[in-house]
Amino acid sequence: MTCGSAALGQDASALKKDMIGQWELSTTERSKTCVVTLKGDPSPHGLKLDLEPGCAASLPFTKDIAAWTVAGLDIVRLQSATGEPVIDFTEVESGIFEGRRENEGIYILQNLAEARSLAKSMDQMIGDWAFVRGNGQTVCGITLTNTEVPPDNFQAFLKPKCDPAIAGFKPEVWRLEHGEILLMSASGDTWHFQADDNAQWRLVPDTANPLILVRQ
Repeated sequence: MTCGSAALGQDASALKKDMIGQWELSTTERSKTCVVTLKGDPSPHGLKLDLEPGCAASLPFTKDIAAWTVAGLDIVRLQSATGEPVIDFTEVESGIFEGRRENEGIYILQNLAEARSLAKSMDQMIGDWAFVRGNGQTVCGITLTNTEVPPDNFQAFLKPKCDPAIAGFKPEVWRLEHGEILLMSASGDTWHFQADDNAQWRLVPDTANPLILVRQ
């Protein structure tokens, strides 16, 4: 074994070890999900795994999955009983893997606890919010919904009688990303809000006349 292939073997075995546990397999917007438990025991087809009972109904291609393996340096493969790849995932950020199925689209594999934490955070965001200036003056209202706007966003609705700057921006969709609330206009412009505390979020970068989102 050469030095290069030795390093490759170490990386693959480290990834294999890191993957053992419970994962959520889902569509990008998490409208369809399935819990996969990856195990370290060998099976005739690769390494053992368990799929929760509802997986095949939620994501039909999962009925073909019989085992898993690490294929190459950074590929986590879910494979069939004959060893054929059903879907290959590569890590796009820590603990989040992305895979594509031809003619179906992108699927996400992420740590189950983190996925559930994100879902809980999303649920807490849904509802009515107010845009408030630093002096405490409310200048607009907005409703964040859980109505999906593919691929990864959700509908947002401004309330009437808004401050001209907000009415001009007119956010139409939102999402949570890396701990920020993103509000996006039809033209694709984005406002980033970071949490001050659980009840209010501040537009960044900050200005002399800050804009704050406050839960109603």
